[in-house]
Amino acid sequence: MGRLNAGDWARAALEALAEGGLAAVAVEPVAVRLGATKGSFYWHFANRRALVEAALALWESGTEEIIAGLLEIPDPALRMRTLLEFAFGDPVDSKIAFQLVSAADDPLVAETARRVSARRLEFMGATLEEAGQPPGLARGRAVAGYSVYLGMAALHRVGAVDEPIGAFMDLALSEMGLAGS
Repeated sequence: MGRLNAGDWARAALEALAEGGLAAVAVEPVAVRLGATKGSFYWHFANRRALVEAALALWESGTEEIIAGLLEIPDPALRMRTLLEFAFGDPVDSKIAFQLVSAADDPLVAETARRVSARRLEFMGATLEEAGQPPGLARGRAVAGYSVYLGMAALHRVGAVDEPIGAFMDLALSEMGLAGS
């Protein structure tokens, strides 16, 4: 691997977080993951906390990038289907979301998870409203759909279900009032 930058470290930290939770975001294991030294880490970050902050910022910016791309889809039902196909098809993000909710005792993690979840729910609710649903119902259905996403991540984590997260996408669409979309 060539010269590492802070983004490489943040991506590796997010991968570690997805696999092992917040505790897995430690300098030495992430350095090993990258085939780097701790010296390389300290070139980019003052401490572990700065790495966690960078990883969380990367995760949050990923949400904004996805939403920006989805806004290019004019049909709200197709936009929601595309969102769910992407979300349910990306097991890493659901693992990260689950790990962050599980680590909500950390104020920085809690605030980031709250902010990203609120943004995702806001986008989903607005899309459902655009599809013709009243605001209160759209909000409730957005919460239900996002809950299925997080719940599947949790159930996978503990081994309670074998089905891929995506197996429940059509059910989630139906529960959000977009059956057959």
